[in-house]
Amino acid sequence: MQETSTPSDTVTRRGLLLGGLAAAGGVAALAGAANAQSEHQGGHSPTAAQPAAATDPYAAPPAHGGAHGAMMTVGEVDYARNGFDPSALLTDWERGTLSTTSDGRPLRIFEVEAVDKEIEIAPGVMFPAWTYNGRVPGPAFRAKEGERLRFVFKNFGSHPHSMHFHGIHSARMDGVPGAGLINPGEEFVYEFDAKPFGCHLYHCHALPLKRHMHKGMYGAFVIDPDPALHPEFDAQAKSRLLGTPENAHWQELVMVMNAFDTNFDNENEFYAVNSIPHAYGNRPIRIEKSRPVRIYLINVTEFDPINSLHLHANFFDYYDTGTQLTPTLRTVDLITQCQAQRGILEFSYKDHEPGMYMFHAHQSEFTELGWMGMFDVVEA
Repeated sequence: MQETSTPSDTVTRRGLLLGGLAAAGGVAALAGAANAQSEHQGGHSPTAAQPAAATDPYAAPPAHGGAHGAMMTVGEVDYARNGFDPSALLTDWERGTLSTTSDGRPLRIFEVEAVDKEIEIAPGVMFPAWTYNGRVPGPAFRAKEGERLRFVFKNFGSHPHSMHFHGIHSARMDGVPGAGLINPGEEFVYEFDAKPFGCHLYHCHALPLKRHMHKGMYGAFVIDPDPALHPEFDAQAKSRLLGTPENAHWQELVMVMNAFDTNFDNENEFYAVNSIPHAYGNRPIRIEKSRPVRIYLINVTEFDPINSLHLHANFFDYYDTGTQLTPTLRTVDLITQCQAQRGILEFSYKDHEPGMYMFHAHQSEFTELGWMGMFDVVEA
């Protein structure tokens, strides 16, 4: 199916950067000038006869986006209608149902449905998504190294779909034509062992691949290390294993970097983490300064060769793909990822004063088009 948009409802990348857009069903503005933000907050916009009052450039930024020149979407996305909230997605791990195999091994079963669904990606801007379980990104699956995994996949969408997992499995479980690609109305069961441990992803592998991925068919797939298999790194493995006291000390977040081409010209108009531009600028992520932070970061951005994350006023250790228990990079404040690349970031604010700390893509255009957030660092 070829998606089209008429001139009256076309959202363009350049139009967004210039400060405003008109979209079918509503209006979304990216406030390139301070007056738009002022009106949103109930103030009065400056005029030629009444110039704006001077402000202190070194003053602490307000909590809701003023730190980036008011380059923010104006209005609210209806998360209830979408069926998912980006703040909740940060910690919403899907662990399935735990059972046992006939030979007594742990068996973790997941139920997944492909569903066509229109979602609101910015105030008044709707996107015709293809989804796993009605959300973009799809569920963040989490399992333990060595468990047997079973994904029962049902296609209720309008196109052929599959689930291709980045991990180790047999060819017949690969989620490609002839090995798990199914038509609308069909069902397929993927079954394999959880290995290797790390930060992985899954996505649809139907053609055209760029369209199926861009439309929303992707998600996080994390396998925690089994400490019994890594005695030389017992403490590190336990800290990553969900449910242990060591893991409970960490503040873990899953962030899927994505973008949306709203007029289907193979160029993105919106960029985000977990789908909603500026979501974590408008609603900063609360971080306790006494507890370390771990981010499972995955890039699934289509139509751009790389994406990135830059952490303000801090540095992190990075575990490329998360398949090691020692860092592959130490003390960095920026990481770049191509599509499907992923890794784990670990850092702490224990020596920082409380306050708002920014994080964003270091492609400035991506930041201005939605990929920017704030950590609200607080005392415990």
